[in-house]
Order: sequence, then C-alpha cells, then structure tokens
Amino acid sequence: MSKSKKWQIRVFFLIWLIFIKLFIKDSLFGFLLLNTFLGYIPIEVSFHIGDQPKQNILVFWFLTAVWVVFYPNAPYILTDLLHLSWLHSSDINGLLKLDSHIWFLYTSLLISALTCAFIGFWGLIHVAKAINAKLHIQNRVTNFVVTCGLIFVSSVGLYIGRFLRVHTIYLLVNPKFYIKLFMNMWNRQMVIFVVLMTIAQLMIYWIYTIFASSDEK
Repeated sequence: MSKSKKWQIRVFFLIWLIFIKLFIKDSLFGFLLLNTFLGYIPIEVSFHIGDQPKQNILVFWFLTAVWVVFYPNAPYILTDLLHLSWLHSSDINGLLKLDSHIWFLYTSLLISALTCAFIGFWGLIHVAKAINAKLHIQNRVTNFVVTCGLIFVSSVGLYIGRFLRVHTIYLLVNPKFYIKLFMNMWNRQMVIFVVLMTIAQLMIYWIYTIFASSDEK
C-alpha cells in the first residue's frame, strides 16, 4: 500500500474518532469509540510490518506479535452489529421505523465495522505475505496456510473478546491469569463459533483474491 493511501486511512480514522466522540451521545453505543480505536491499532501496526526491504528481524517479529494480539479487534466490530437490536427498529407491524436517530446510529456502526474489518483484513493478508517473505518460503500454498492460521487465531480472539469479555489490554496487565482462562475455555459451542467465524473470514479472503487476481491481469 502506498504512503498516500496509508495517510488517507490515518486521517479518516482520526476524523472519524473525533466525530464519534462528539456526536454519538447514545449511552447504548458508548462502546463504539473504544472499539473503533482498538480496531484501528492493528491496521496501523500492519503498515509498519515489512515496510522496509531489510527490516530488523527482532523488530519484524515484535511488530508481528503485537499485530497478532490486537488484530481480532478489527473484525470484532462486525459482531457489534448485533447490538442494532437494542434500537427496536421495527414497529408493532414488523416494519422498519423511519427514525433518523436509529438510522444515524446504524450508519455510524456500519462505517466503523466495515472500515475496521476490511482494511484490517488487508493487513492480515499483508502480514501473511510478510511472514512468508521473512521465512523465505514464499509460494501460494504456504501463503494460504499462514493466512488460514492467522484467520483461525483471530476467530479464537473474537470468541475471547465477545464472550469472555477480555480486552487486549488485559493480556498485557495479567497474562498468567488469562492464559489459564484460555486453556479452559474450549467447549462445543466455542468451537462452533470459531469455525463459523473462520469460514466467514475465509469467504472474505476468497473474494479478496478474486479481485486481486483480476487487477493483476
């Protein structure tokens, strides 16, 4: 990604976060500012992974580790779309209400979800390619395997954030406690959720590769 596009994204998120702070006053959607900011962090980190031809290997793996920890915050906002049910957007007849407040919140949540998820997914593919390049095993098979591995890890992260209510910052404060918690979280419902989120992200990856290959031609 070019420097100009990276700065467009940075400026957008800065303006968007200020907008949310100033205009999203509904207490039910107070989560949007923090979740959007957390969703932006892995995007910014991905900009610096492999951005230099001979990036120091320790710097590379440190940034990659930080990205892995924070990346689930990017697609996490897609699960926040379920909170739209709080708006009671249907009347007694089951028809959608034409209420400007409801549609304003819907639009705001949708913008945060789509930008964090899709730009974040670009970062996932970029990081997967950078890892393969650093390991000198760059080919389609290994690139796909690494991408699938990162997607699976992000799906586990989605479960941890959504159902265990563990923010990424908590991991840095008390890692031992949460490692034990993560070891005991595996059950049937958790595995089903992770599989579903992995399938959803693989579909996005498939669509991305279709458009990427068409651009090359």
